[in-house]
Amino acid sequence: MSALPSAPPTPPRPDILRLRVTAKDAETLRALLRDTRPDTGGRPQAEPDGRVGIDVYAPEAQVAALEREGVTVTRLGNASAAGRAAQAEVGTGDRFAAPGAVPHGLAAKPAG
Repeated sequence: MSALPSAPPTPPRPDILRLRVTAKDAETLRALLRDTRPDTGGRPQAEPDGRVGIDVYAPEAQVAALEREGVTVTRLGNASAAGRAAQAEVGTGDRFAAPGAVPHGLAAKPAG
């Protein structure tokens, strides 16, 4: 009997950062988004000083592509780390597996 070759380990995915990209005007922001095609969070919003900003989600390697004349990139946090922290709060197992455990809440509870 021969052993099957094991698959090479997959490299870890880079963390995704939450960034605020602010441009001097809407046309500059539009050109940046058209050129770099980042994942955006929401719609562009006008800043009090007349600039236009939008939240962007991108890996560290893409940050340099977002930085250009007339554009400010501010790191707001690590979205991947926030996701891992939220996942750690989720319990394991079946909370309704114990005898007599009954789901509660607003959903319909059919008898059966």
